Amino acid sequence: MGPILPEILPLFPLNGALLLPRGQLPLNIFEPRYLTMVEDALGMGRAIGMIQPCYDVPDPVPDATDLYTVGCMGRIVEFRELEDSRFLVTLAGISRFRVVEELDIERGYRRAKADYAPYGIDLSENQAPVDRDALLMGLRHFLDISDGAGGTEMLDVNWDALEQAPDEDLVNALSMLGPFEAREKQALLEAVSLTERAETLITMMSMAALSNEDGSSGHA
Repeated sequence: MGPILPEILPLFPLNGALLLPRGQLPLNIFEPRYLTMVEDALGMGRAIGMIQPCYDVPDPVPDATDLYTVGCMGRIVEFRELEDSRFLVTLAGISRFRVVEELDIERGYRRAKADYAPYGIDLSENQAPVDRDALLMGLRHFLDISDGAGGTEMLDVNWDALEQAPDEDLVNALSMLGPFEAREKQALLEAVSLTERAETLITMMSMAALSNEDGSSGHA
């Protein structure tokens, strides 16, 4: 029996946050409406729809912010309530979804009808081929150039763990943890297959490395 995919999902809009099927996303919940959302989700299948706003600058009216049409449904697999009333939650990615329509706001948070049909591949282990050598080579070059350019600290890379990780775990970890912009993370989310996601990652790292290289060469 497969996982339950609820037609109505509570939405958690969070810029720059990426959840992928079989990935895990830790969340620190403190806003009252999202505390309520988590409490409700715990009693109704533990499902939450992670989705990004369409732009980086928050709207003055948060509930009017436009959202991307594709998100990822996650299931709460870890939950901890802190003394200061915050929740520490871990979501396990189950399946991507497309927003069919938004519903009226209920108990302070947004909700939507979700269509999972275009993403049936998410419910099975993804065996699409990945060029691991190109991916790891691109990551090494990206990190080397970023360090040389004096940028902010990037990924804390455990190379042994990366080299031993299954293809899907490797691609999804780099996608979710990489220092990419919101629109780039959305492109990674919407990649049709694991192969396409890996190719997109390689392209993004190559472009970022080139940008850092050009920037560092312009300094005395």
